[in-house]
Amino acid sequence: MQAIVETLFDAAYLVSVITIGILIIRGSKGDRQFCLAGCMAVVLGAGDAFHLIPRALALCTTGLETYTVPLGLGKWITSVTMTVFYVLLYYVWRQRYRVSGRGGLTATVYGLAGLRVILCMMPQNQWISAGPPLSWGIYRNIPFALLGLLVIVLFYRSAKENGDRAFRWMWLTIVLSFGFYIPVVLWADAIPMIGMLMIPKTCAYVWTILIVYFAMKQECT
Repeated sequence: MQAIVETLFDAAYLVSVITIGILIIRGSKGDRQFCLAGCMAVVLGAGDAFHLIPRALALCTTGLETYTVPLGLGKWITSVTMTVFYVLLYYVWRQRYRVSGRGGLTATVYGLAGLRVILCMMPQNQWISAGPPLSWGIYRNIPFALLGLLVIVLFYRSAKENGDRAFRWMWLTIVLSFGFYIPVVLWADAIPMIGMLMIPKTCAYVWTILIVYFAMKQECT
């Protein structure tokens, strides 16, 4: 039952975010913020596919234990593409609120993203082992969480200051995604049921993309 339900959910998620991302790009009519947001959605779906497709195959065939290498590689790729997702989201913020300059802020975003990617590349992560160390899972997620927090603050302040109703909940979708993700990083190995929090975490990302899609439909018609 888990295999069927999880596979159907993941398939619906991947198809949805990639399709919506393409629709945003096509409907953007050259508006840079929506072009970036559409690319962001496609990166999200394509990156997650590297982990979710091997997971679906494992659940529907011989089990997760026999797919350790593809699952580990997929998780590694997803970790990098999620970082790219937040960098693109930062640029969506800059375009939407016509932010210029602020080189120090941009340097901070790139610094956190670069540190995250470097930590993800370190062999100590043991991506393709059956028991990767929790400590490195924490290390690589520290700059990622800081990057997410920065984007949360930026969208919260800008949407409030500009009375932006279309993006007024963007900050909350990111808060929810991290709120569901962090317990998985910390405790999923010890308590496997906590891994179920990845479902609402995924829903939070879908909400993020839908916010952009409906804003595009209103502003680019």
